[in-house]
Amino acid sequence: MRLDVVTIFPEYLEPLNVSLVGKARARGQLDVHVHHLRDWTYDRHNTVDDTPYGGGPGMVMKTEPWGDALDQTLADGYEAGAHGPVLVVPTPSGRPFTQELAVELSERPWLIFTPARYEGIDRRVMDEYATRMPVYEVSIGDYVLAGGEAAVLVVTEAVARLLPGVLGNAESHRDDSFAPGAMANLLEGPVYTKPPEWRGRGIPDVLLSGHHGKIARWRRDEAFRRTVANRPDLIERCDPSAFDKKDREILSMMGWAPEPGGRFWRRVEGVEE
Repeated sequence: MRLDVVTIFPEYLEPLNVSLVGKARARGQLDVHVHHLRDWTYDRHNTVDDTPYGGGPGMVMKTEPWGDALDQTLADGYEAGAHGPVLVVPTPSGRPFTQELAVELSERPWLIFTPARYEGIDRRVMDEYATRMPVYEVSIGDYVLAGGEAAVLVVTEAVARLLPGVLGNAESHRDDSFAPGAMANLLEGPVYTKPPEWRGRGIPDVLLSGHHGKIARWRRDEAFRRTVANRPDLIERCDPSAFDKKDREILSMMGWAPEPGGRFWRRVEGVEE
């Protein structure tokens, strides 16, 4: 996978040289290029922003530097043999970034990130490049950052770990929270390692039983417990048909039951909330 980032703070992307992402780069699994947006400015102040039309506070990032930067980035990528570019625009007004979206992006051969600052990028930039490639406007949460570089790091790490060969064990992400399949809409439960006792605290006996079926059931039950406690909204939008008899039993014990519309709802002393 090729990955390009255009930013006014290239130094912010230094973490792309460490951990799994750094190792993937060293092995050639991830080809990362970080570009300084101000290289495409032509005034002595290297200006990348201006006042917004219509008035209001803050500044808006200009079309000209972004257009020239993206044109050159695309040209360089095509010359290097890249294909199928996708523009990824981190913005709090974008679609939520989920594990499902991470999987979708991991299947793309070339991602180009445009982390913005100030009040964002002139809308015409996204409209222009949407005529040339898919544009994904993504939000990593319901909050506002000073800039999009942190979001680039989040998205890149989530995507890179899904690339073939990046994780030491190819099955490692199968039981992740939100992973497609059995863990869709569920949070991963607690995990334990050696020693078996620490400061008077042990681990659940089932994990020492060697009974793989019971261990798998315990892990799934714990996933339900954690999801109900921390993210009940995820249970509410689950399709009851995705759960087996044991799943339904554990949810029933936690006060949940399927409603006729196909969603789960919480029951408190027999009264729907």
